[in-house]
Amino acid sequence: MKIAVIGGTGKEGSGLALRWAHAGHEVVIGSRDPEKAQRIAEELNLALGESRIAGADNRTAAQQAEVAVLTVPYAAHRETLAGLRDVLAGKVLVDVTVPLNPNDFLRVYVPPGGSAAKEAQQTVPEAKVVAAFQNISATHLKKLDAVIDCDVLVCADDDAARQVGMQLVADAGMRAWDAGPLDNAVVVEGLTPILLGINKRHKVKGAGIRITGA
Repeated sequence: MKIAVIGGTGKEGSGLALRWAHAGHEVVIGSRDPEKAQRIAEELNLALGESRIAGADNRTAAQQAEVAVLTVPYAAHRETLAGLRDVLAGKVLVDVTVPLNPNDFLRVYVPPGGSAAKEAQQTVPEAKVVAAFQNISATHLKKLDAVIDCDVLVCADDDAARQVGMQLVADAGMRAWDAGPLDNAVVVEGLTPILLGINKRHKVKGAGIRITGA
């Protein structure tokens, strides 16, 4: 697939981009600053040992891709999506965003729309929104030779889009679980501040979740 990582110059977005390129996908990193996107892409290609990642502005990246992955901070979430609504129409949109509490990022925050993923669907109703990767620490992603001992919960209302999301999880080297409809994303997103709190209180680097019993 050709994947656009919107807001992909951050640690989470660039880490996912590297893993998907390593798995054989063609990846375009998007940013409000295309020069920064190109610089990060060059750094990732150097780490990868081949040129599978390009950099562009967010709109160009989204236009070129079959699947878009949104990795912007929640403060930029709605504005970014509203500006890309036309080019995201009909595409699978994987939303990684977590709405953190602006006053206490270790306390669960439920946004007005119910979850960031639900707000994404409301902002871009023509896209097929998937919620995934919210509980994966960026510290794990760029270690391509390491196994990420975390599972990923995937929520979506569109069955085919959910399968695309789960395939991207597998291609990034993790185990995916079908976590049901997009309404359930509020729980998945809410796990992130809990994990951040565990990291802080127990001095853990990149706590994650595992589903047992399978």
